[in-house]
Amino acid sequence: MMQHDLSRTSPVSLISKQRPSPVSPHDAPDPHNFAETLPTEMSVRIFGELDAESLCSAAQTCKLWHHIIEGSDQVWRRQCLLVRAVCQREVDTDRRHGLSWKVTLVKNYPRSCVKSAWLSGSFSHVRSAAELIGRIMTPLDAETWGEILQAELDR
Repeated sequence: MMQHDLSRTSPVSLISKQRPSPVSPHDAPDPHNFAETLPTEMSVRIFGELDAESLCSAAQTCKLWHHIIEGSDQVWRRQCLLVRAVCQREVDTDRRHGLSWKVTLVKNYPRSCVKSAWLSGSFSHVRSAAELIGRIMTPLDAETWGEILQAELDR
């Protein structure tokens, strides 16, 4: 079992306002780190409730959390299926090409955010490129631009 990374403070210990005590590799598990005390399957279910950004942050909390999150296809699949709601063609193509759920999510998440914003009309009244400064943009293929154009025509 991997030990808790002591160079970072667990968000759970910050919430409880208790100072983490120094732990040597021979001590009992940290009671503030649920992943050390629960079966891995339960930790996976807990991590599975996080959104994509929170999941990536949680993976940086400690080595154990990173190990559990990175090793769980189930966690990444759930998030990827949410992205698929906006980018079905892209996600399906990546999966057919053998990409993992995590790689597919990382590749398509920014695209789904931009595509969703375009389709919802967030950019319907942009008059110049200057209005897009500070917005996250990503390349979109011709089929996606066709969907966006059709959505604009339907408005």
